[in-house]
Amino acid sequence: MRTFTPDEANALLAELRPLVERLVDRKHRLDEAEEGRRGLLARIGANGGDITPSDVAEVTQRVERAAEAVDALVADIRAHGVQIKDLDVGLLDFPWMRDGEVVLLCWRLGEEEIGYWHGMDEGYAGRKPL
Repeated sequence: MRTFTPDEANALLAELRPLVERLVDRKHRLDEAEEGRRGLLARIGANGGDITPSDVAEVTQRVERAAEAVDALVADIRAHGVQIKDLDVGLLDFPWMRDGEVVLLCWRLGEEEIGYWHGMDEGYAGRKPL
C-alpha cells in the first residue's frame, strides 16, 4: 500500500481532480442509463407495449458504455494508490503514515485541498482537521 504525505496528496490533486470530476459525471450518466433500463424492463413486464428488440439493445449498450467509462476512470484513479470511497460525490482517501499508524487523508470533490484525515475505521463522519 502506497502512503502519502499531505503535501504529496495535495500535489496529486492537480492530476486527480479532473478525473474525479469526470468520474462523478459518468457515474451520474450510468445511474440514468440504469434507470432507463429499469423503466424499460418494467414496461416489458407489463406486456411490453410497443417495445422493439432494438429498444432493448440500445438501452443495454448505453448501460454497458457508461459502466465501462466508470470502470476506466476508477482504474486510473486507483492506479495512483488512492482509495475511492464514494463515486457519487467524488470522495477519495489517501493512506498516510501518521505517528507510526496508517490513517487516511480525506478529500471530497469541491474542496480546494486536503484538509482532513480520519482513522481507518472511522470514515467520512470521523474526519478531523489536519
